[in-house]
Amino acid sequence: MKGGVGGGGGSSYTLPAKRRWRGLVIGVLGLVLLSMLVPLVFLLGLHNGFHSAGYASERQSSAPNGLRDVDRYDISNTWNHSEGDQSRHVDELMRRLGPTIPKDVIKNFVKETGNKTIGSGAVQVSQRTGFSVPPDELKQLPNENNTTVGGTVEVTEYMKGVIEESEKSCQLKFGSYCLWRHEHREEMKDSMVKKLKDQLFVARAYYPSIAKLPAHDRLSRELKQNIQELERVLSETTTDADLPPQIEKKLQKMKGAIARAKSFPVDCNNVDKKLRQIVEMTEDEANFHMKQSAFLYQIAVQTMPKSLHCLSMRLTLEYFKSPSPDMELLLAEKYMNPALHHYVIFSNNVLASSVVINSTVMHAKESGNQVFHVLTDGQNYFAMKLWFFRNTYKESTVQVLNIEDLNLHHHDKATQHLSLPEEFRVSFRSVDNPSTIRTEYITVFSHSHYLLPEIFQNLKKIVVLDDDVVVQKDLSALWSLSMEGKVNGAVQCCNVRLGQLRNYLGENSFDGNSCAWMSGLNVIDLVRWREQDLTGTYRRLFQEQLSMGEVLPGTVALSASLVSFQNFVYGIDGAWALSGLGHDYGLDIKAIRRASVLHYNGNMKPWLELGIPRYRDYWKKFLNQEDQFLSECNVNP
Repeated sequence: MKGGVGGGGGSSYTLPAKRRWRGLVIGVLGLVLLSMLVPLVFLLGLHNGFHSAGYASERQSSAPNGLRDVDRYDISNTWNHSEGDQSRHVDELMRRLGPTIPKDVIKNFVKETGNKTIGSGAVQVSQRTGFSVPPDELKQLPNENNTTVGGTVEVTEYMKGVIEESEKSCQLKFGSYCLWRHEHREEMKDSMVKKLKDQLFVARAYYPSIAKLPAHDRLSRELKQNIQELERVLSETTTDADLPPQIEKKLQKMKGAIARAKSFPVDCNNVDKKLRQIVEMTEDEANFHMKQSAFLYQIAVQTMPKSLHCLSMRLTLEYFKSPSPDMELLLAEKYMNPALHHYVIFSNNVLASSVVINSTVMHAKESGNQVFHVLTDGQNYFAMKLWFFRNTYKESTVQVLNIEDLNLHHHDKATQHLSLPEEFRVSFRSVDNPSTIRTEYITVFSHSHYLLPEIFQNLKKIVVLDDDVVVQKDLSALWSLSMEGKVNGAVQCCNVRLGQLRNYLGENSFDGNSCAWMSGLNVIDLVRWREQDLTGTYRRLFQEQLSMGEVLPGTVALSASLVSFQNFVYGIDGAWALSGLGHDYGLDIKAIRRASVLHYNGNMKPWLELGIPRYRDYWKKFLNQEDQFLSECNVNP
């Protein structure tokens, strides 16, 4: 029994010892493994996992998938281009959170810059450096015209210059889209949501540093709770109307927690990293939305509206259902009579060409001697034929020609297609101030215009009207105009000299002091055109520049047209035609009323919804809005 008891007692003591030994080995291995993982965690930056994950979710929820692929501009350009309320929020946030500049730094800065002032004398500190200057230190500066708002310098005149410069750079890059965006700026409906996002980013920036301080566990828990609460609210909210009723109290609680967190010494690297993420995300978002909206704007202005497409299709269908009588033979004598006043219009838009003819006839002292030749393409030919048969314009005569069916002996059928006047937005350095870049809109002849001498072989003089013009006065005086041996009577744009367009014109020989000319209203001497063979000159220049690549892509027609007509342009009085109604919001109303012809050159054509509203009525009043097809296709420009 003893042996049995002794054996039993020995085994009862041996088993616990083995367990203790095994537990000790496991504990040592765990410590070794932990000692290896902790440095690895810090090296990989996983200790910031909480706020990094929050930023990733915020970025994915607020930006499209392709946001990362968008090229970023320089930060200063991004602030200039965005101009939105979100960037202003972030800018204000950066100024509030930025460290205060010591007095000696401010004095050295002012000394080094020579105390440069702008406008009212505001020092370029806050915008240039991103820091704030306290009011008590501002008093020690020599400038006394500085104003303070919320403890920071308000650089009013400087910011005004930045905004003006941003508008110019925006127009330089995106054209009249920037003007349209400024005119149609909508009231922001998510200002409170943006404030909440700002506070959430700041809290995420401070939380990791506060969480490392054991003495401030309470503040850490409060920050974490507020962050989670705002994340939950923002996950269900897009506008201020979606916010819960007690959101102001939550915002105040968050502000109080952030204020206490800012009062403790924290790791600035983490805060700096988080705020840089805010700047980068705002830059990417602003650039992405700017490019996307500008692209959609270009599609909108270059695509025919659904209502106008419907009108063309309905007219074409009606033409084949009940063909109109052919009046060509009866009016052939009028079409070729050089004693009459012949107007030529290149157009694929029924409404636009109709307005041009109607406005010209309505202001003519005598309409019986007016003949209009509308050159269009095969797609719109039958619609045009039926429209001008159904609608009469006093005693004038309208001929519709399909440019694709004309028998032109010296032209290839493959290249004989309708091309409307070419519009270009050119940018160049000003002569008076080379540091500034100006932007102008120029309209010149297209390939189709150089077919005129052969199309109208029996005519000696014609007036070419673009389909985006409105006539306000009688044009009969143009037919008695003596052009002194010139070919093209046009309004010259002497704000733009050919020398300033050297990048667009290539290495061609031209007079740099010559003024650019505009299409829209052009008196053409066909006799002199044939004598000088300007069509051949244009084709030769076009092919040379196309093959050599001496000019910018897409500007070959501009270069060839301006150089071809060099020394053959007769400048008519600028009161005959006023350009810019398709892109310039700032035209003088008195100048508009004085002009004989209004030219809607630019993207904002009057028949588009994007047209400038204050100019649209000048065009709309010459439209027959009681026509049956207009109502059926819901055409209401």
